[in-house]
Amino acid sequence: MSDALADQLKGTSLNDAASEDWKKNLKLPAKDNRQQTEDVTNTKGLEFENFQLKRDLLMGIFEAGFEKPSPIQEEAIPVALTGRDVLARAKNGTGKTAAFVIPALEKINPKVSKIQCLILVPTRELAMQTSQVCKTLGKHLGINVMVTTGGTGLRDDIIRLQDPVHIVVGTPGRILDLAGKTVADLSECPMFIMDEADKLLSIEFTPVIEQLLQFHPKDRQVMLFSATFPLSVKDFSDKNMANPYEINLMDELTLRGITQYYAFVEEKQKVHCLNTLFSKLQINQSIIFCNSTNRVELLAKKITELGYSCFYSHAKMAQQARNRVFHDFRNGVCRNLVCSDLLTRGIDIQAVNVVINFDFPKNAETYLHRIGRSGRYGHLADGWSLRAIP
Repeated sequence: MSDALADQLKGTSLNDAASEDWKKNLKLPAKDNRQQTEDVTNTKGLEFENFQLKRDLLMGIFEAGFEKPSPIQEEAIPVALTGRDVLARAKNGTGKTAAFVIPALEKINPKVSKIQCLILVPTRELAMQTSQVCKTLGKHLGINVMVTTGGTGLRDDIIRLQDPVHIVVGTPGRILDLAGKTVADLSECPMFIMDEADKLLSIEFTPVIEQLLQFHPKDRQVMLFSATFPLSVKDFSDKNMANPYEINLMDELTLRGITQYYAFVEEKQKVHCLNTLFSKLQINQSIIFCNSTNRVELLAKKITELGYSCFYSHAKMAQQARNRVFHDFRNGVCRNLVCSDLLTRGIDIQAVNVVINFDFPKNAETYLHRIGRSGRYGHLADGWSLRAIP
């Protein structure tokens, strides 16, 4: 966004005294005074009111604890509101989800009982989290949000879609099932949104994504968001997006605000090293990553034996059990979570201030996404990686 456009938007806020009265009755959460990094604070000075959003939407935004738009929100929201395709790259934890949820909520007509927005994500956990953001920000709008993923009963989704649904959040395979059975009618759905687009456009998902697009009207709006944009994203954009507005707030893989440490230890000494970190660090909550499901369970058992509260989660667990673990960890029931790369994508738990690679990741992108589970929304955090000595 140009500085001139930003200045123009600043002049659109409502400044009369009467327009401010509604704010006095908002149920605002406690102010978060933790230090934040520049990738969240270095804004053009816009307010959410500058986007001329519905008052009921503004109420949900402020009551969720948002105060001012982050850089990705400043860039994406006004463009998305015009209906233009958006291709946005920004660091994890800088407000990407709200950058597409807010314009989607603004554009949806709750009086029209049709699916008006489809949000695709790569994992069940991210689908649950994103749907909750939609519900929280849109709680005053009368908008119905549905989350659907594989691993749950298709029958329940079919029954749910008999009632009005405005936003569907889910994983590609399940939504394709529903669309293919003509249960989910996407023929008049104007918004097609992909979060963690690099993962969604992997070899595994791309054919499904392109099939899903065929169920949408030709003039749909497509929005892609992610922290990394490999060639698969460019190929998809060239083929399926119309003159997208490109936003790049990451010139390189970066984890600003997260201090990264490396410990070179023998494999058999890793648990001892981990125990030392637990005793020395000030941990609000931590996520510990392993490279296999077997090691996840073994390490969680070891941590529990050391006397620390610990949950674990991996792809081979039953969906209901994974949901319960994610819900309880998010709500602070447990301090430490051991997991596989299942939780590297988009999961936003702001209490997490330490991430530990018990097993070192196999590539740079996985490293970025793992360590990016800490330092959410510009808060300072630590990332530790244990490197085994050959």
